Amino acid sequence: MGASRTGGAWLCALLWLLGKPPGAARGAICARQGDSSCRFLPVADLFDRAIQHSDRIHSLSTALYLDLEKNFLPTGNELGKATGKCHTAGMLTPNGKEYAQKIPREELTRLILRLLQAWKEPLSHFDQNIGHHQELSSDSLSKAKQISNMVQDLKTGMEKVTEKMQSMGIISNSLNGMGSEAAGLPISNEANLMSDYEFIHCFRRDSNKVQSYLKVLKCRILPENSC
Repeated sequence: MGASRTGGAWLCALLWLLGKPPGAARGAICARQGDSSCRFLPVADLFDRAIQHSDRIHSLSTALYLDLEKNFLPTGNELGKATGKCHTAGMLTPNGKEYAQKIPREELTRLILRLLQAWKEPLSHFDQNIGHHQELSSDSLSKAKQISNMVQDLKTGMEKVTEKMQSMGIISNSLNGMGSEAAGLPISNEANLMSDYEFIHCFRRDSNKVQSYLKVLKCRILPENSC
């Protein structure tokens, strides 16, 4: 419950920041380098909050995976070989910071939003059904609920950050309508076929990607931050 309230508080704070006047932030962001119409934005604050939120999500997914591993993972099973079963395996994503830095801002933003969208429904389903494991503690069940709620908060928050960047000309409007595009991905059935520990293993991998991409995107948009 505490983490869920934290997620809601982050979203409220994010929406409040979006309503602040441009001069309220300390760091200046320009749509183009050398642009004389450079304005002050709270984008740095928004990205810091998003990165902290994604870090919490990744930490929770790691803790939940360890819980599931302890209770259900067969001895000697090399779960790393099962990553091809991840329902997001077909999504082309850069491996490593070096490759992510070469991707245009719009495409990196699109990847973050698509990954969050791809996990929204499966995580909600997972949270609703994990209770059938009587071996799991109430703490483990709470982690599953927190993860599901926090991913939905992060997705909503990043949609608002994206709108803010578009309105200020930091990125183009080419991402309009991408939510419906991501929603059409054939992902749910594949996610449902995975065991619970495979499912969380896959989510843990993708939550780490989201966190990394957010950090790279912040550096790309805020040049005063070293990448």
